[in-house]
Amino acid sequence: MNQTIERTRHIIQGESAVSDDPNLVIATLLGSCVSACIFDPVRKIGGANHFLLPESKSGSSDIRYAAAAIEVLVNSLLRQGAKKQRLQAKLFGGGRISANLPHIGRANAEAAQKFLHNEDIPIVAHDLCGTRVRRLKFWPTTGRVRLLLLDPLVAAPAEVPRVIPPNDIELF
Repeated sequence: MNQTIERTRHIIQGESAVSDDPNLVIATLLGSCVSACIFDPVRKIGGANHFLLPESKSGSSDIRYAAAAIEVLVNSLLRQGAKKQRLQAKLFGGGRISANLPHIGRANAEAAQKFLHNEDIPIVAHDLCGTRVRRLKFWPTTGRVRLLLLDPLVAAPAEVPRVIPPNDIELF
């Protein structure tokens, strides 16, 4: 009996990962940061990033910023055989986890949506803003996503898991 072992690639702020390995899961933890999960369902390749800030005033190519982070991710996918016209995106994060801080999460979410709109990459699913921390798992070859919503104050599950169709978002 051949048993498949699933591996997890954790990404942190300012990182991204791309894969066409069906046994790889990309995972991250999001507060006010946003993760763009982008995939080509025909080529069965995808990737995710984790960015911190909405936009650079200087037009920096620093991948801590939305536009640079998403551009690097898209270009990595294209170099590995994805076709731009087939790309689909899912966006997560942008929470306001502290009422005492500016709502950087909303600005991050808006910057990602604007970039993808300008690049004609459809956003097929999203879970943005609110007050929850999100634990994200993304299967890059299928576009499947699992989210665990956490209470920012106690870092424990905040809701009962919901199952959503495989190509959308699965809350657990």
